[in-house]
Amino acid sequence: MRRGLWIVGGIFAVFFFVALLVYGSFKTTQNQLVTMDEQVKTSWSDVDIQLQRRADLIPNLVETVKGFAKEENSVYADIANARAGLLNAHTPQDKIAANGTLDSAFGRLLALTENYPQLRSNEQFLRLQDELSGTENRIGVSRRRYNESLRSYNTFVREFPNSLWAGMLGFAPNNAYFEASASARTVPSVKF
Repeated sequence: MRRGLWIVGGIFAVFFFVALLVYGSFKTTQNQLVTMDEQVKTSWSDVDIQLQRRADLIPNLVETVKGFAKEENSVYADIANARAGLLNAHTPQDKIAANGTLDSAFGRLLALTENYPQLRSNEQFLRLQDELSGTENRIGVSRRRYNESLRSYNTFVREFPNSLWAGMLGFAPNNAYFEASASARTVPSVKF
């Protein structure tokens, strides 16, 4: 009889130990998922702040260019529409798409400045262009950090046994990466 109690007690102890390990794994993974999810949200917020900063600078630059190049209304309208699209986008995927449209429209504005040498020497234009250049650098850094935190999160969510716990807790992979636009992938032609 004593031997049977020792066996039952041993089985119960092993079961309790295994249950404790499983619960510990679950809680640890849950805490890591919450932390990583918050890191992704914080990284996205950094990108969003820089995109907003750029969206706020662009109207000033457009107004400066308008003073020299009044006849380029289609470019100004494209920029205004693209900027409005960015400001009205709510999800990261929508903002990423709207940002690509704004990049394209803004690129046409900067190309336009090549036709107006007096604009390129204007002090206000140069100051705004410098501010915008700094903002573009900040956007690049923020995008990279966002993509890195998203990659870490996605890797963690897909690894075993994290994938089991993540599925139970409602954490899913997020594929809203910033990628280079199609226009950035084309090789520019240089003519002399």
